[in-house]
Amino acid sequence: MSIVHNKVQLVDIEPRNHDQRLDNFLLSRLKGVPKSRIYKLLRSGQVRVNKGRKKPNYRLQEGDQVRIPPVTVIDKPASEAPAYMLEKIHNAIIFEDEQLLVINKPTGIAVHSGSNIAYGVIEILRQLRPDANMLELVHRLDRETSGCLLIAKTRPSLTKLHEIFRSNEAMQKTYRAILMGRWQGGERMIDAPLKKNQLKGGERIVTVDETGKQAKSLFTPLEYFDRATLVEVKLFTGRTHQIRVHAVHEKHPIAGDPKYGDNEFNQALKKQKFKRMFLHAYNLQFKLEKNYNITAPLDEQWQQFSETLK
Repeated sequence: MSIVHNKVQLVDIEPRNHDQRLDNFLLSRLKGVPKSRIYKLLRSGQVRVNKGRKKPNYRLQEGDQVRIPPVTVIDKPASEAPAYMLEKIHNAIIFEDEQLLVINKPTGIAVHSGSNIAYGVIEILRQLRPDANMLELVHRLDRETSGCLLIAKTRPSLTKLHEIFRSNEAMQKTYRAILMGRWQGGERMIDAPLKKNQLKGGERIVTVDETGKQAKSLFTPLEYFDRATLVEVKLFTGRTHQIRVHAVHEKHPIAGDPKYGDNEFNQALKKQKFKRMFLHAYNLQFKLEKNYNITAPLDEQWQQFSETLK
């Protein structure tokens, strides 16, 4: 690990960065610089666009000139994913065109690197395609969740897809989940507000709370088993851990959920060699320049668990 002291940079914005938020541009440009430091540079006016101050949410325009002051960057060598992981993600690509590609994300793999995660899906994709002009996550899935994960290949498609995801009507998101116990009462809309909290250990947890943000999920039972139920879930909002917390709220936690699930039920699954959370982003429907309807097949372990329940 080495320390690099950058000089003042004057960066001309190219077409691929057109309409990107200023803070996101700096975060990608200054890898290794803490996010808090970048926002401090913006607040203090040390970062300038066309010689003037701009807010973090300013949308860059082609031809803008960004002044980046000298900063201390911790230059860490990138961790390369092993060959088997490259093959796994390559084989998980289920759709691709000029605008985007879709990964059927395997369970247990993070979407991006973090403090204790050397690499995620996006880093693996960039390692697979070093010559790609752009590969950016459109949204995120929990590490334990499998299924449809969208990756933008152009700046305009990323901007438009972000707008679509913010509009609950423009993006139809359908999940599959296996819940503990037999679901009672048929199809049900869960309209329970969610609030993020923080545990003493620093772990993030979400709870149903009247002071939280509105969250709506439609649960539809598809198949009943003696001790579990397969359900389809349609999201009408996109809150953190929404399906997982709504399932617990209905007293039917998701099978294998390590954070919100039933410990005794999960231990029984592990004894049967089932070591995943049974939540899957099954289908995405939206319109970009054309209509997209993308389904991610369920994996082999999911199929095996279903057969065991039968």
